[in-house]
Amino acid sequence: MNRFLPRVLLAPAVLTLFLWMIVPLVMTIYFSLIRYNLLQPDQTGFIGLENFEYFITDPSFSTAVMNTLLLLGSVILVTVIGGIGLALLIDEPFPGRGLVRILLISPFFVMPTVNALLWKHMMMNPIYGVLAQVWIFFGATPVDWLTDWPLWSVILIVSWQWLPFATLIFITSLQSMDREQLEASRMDGANYLQQLRYLYLPHLGRSVAVVVMIEMIFLLSVFAEIYTTTSGGPGDASTNVAFLIFKQALLNFDAGVASAGALFAVVLANIAAVFLIRMVGKNLDK
Repeated sequence: MNRFLPRVLLAPAVLTLFLWMIVPLVMTIYFSLIRYNLLQPDQTGFIGLENFEYFITDPSFSTAVMNTLLLLGSVILVTVIGGIGLALLIDEPFPGRGLVRILLISPFFVMPTVNALLWKHMMMNPIYGVLAQVWIFFGATPVDWLTDWPLWSVILIVSWQWLPFATLIFITSLQSMDREQLEASRMDGANYLQQLRYLYLPHLGRSVAVVVMIEMIFLLSVFAEIYTTTSGGPGDASTNVAFLIFKQALLNFDAGVASAGALFAVVLANIAAVFLIRMVGKNLDK
């Protein structure tokens, strides 16, 4: 009896967690296999894989997938390189280092919608935005970022918010470095670039894997920044998979196609998860 008591006590929590996950998944699978458009409530019934076919053959589908991958890769590249650079820059002691660290980390705690509104109105507005004023100061014509460069504007906005997270992880990792090893390398005549290549970057390998894993999970579902700034446009220029699902669900009122899109996003996330688990596993084995 004592042997099974822990399992019995854990059973309610495990069952609740299981239902929490399985019920939404089963409902999504169910709606993806039936015709369920809120504008046509009389037309229902089982249609098999037609919703998946409709979602994949949507003219915006290929653009949304490419935009998702481009946004994902660009933000990860910017945050990893920028995060390592900032972490190395503020790793050495200097007056006011604590305040600088707080200021660097603070953008990560800004809500995505507030972050998007901040950049949309205060930074990227072509008339009174900060970037427009900089352009005018140097005698150039201000750029309408959200119209001329919509996807890259979203990438910049998201990167600004996630860069502090990467910097924080890398700073924490650098604090555990063996300072005696660094000092020994200096005494042996190693310059900073050699230290960076053979000491700093190998030491940061696991941290880079963690940052990439966490960011990839969250960046696959970027939505608030796109909805607040560009609404997926102009056209489909800044539409990703998450926003395409939103358009099918709330703009076209087609819950069936939106559910099919959601399952596609789940498959995409699982493919990314397999890749990430292998990458993190290799780094942990080193």
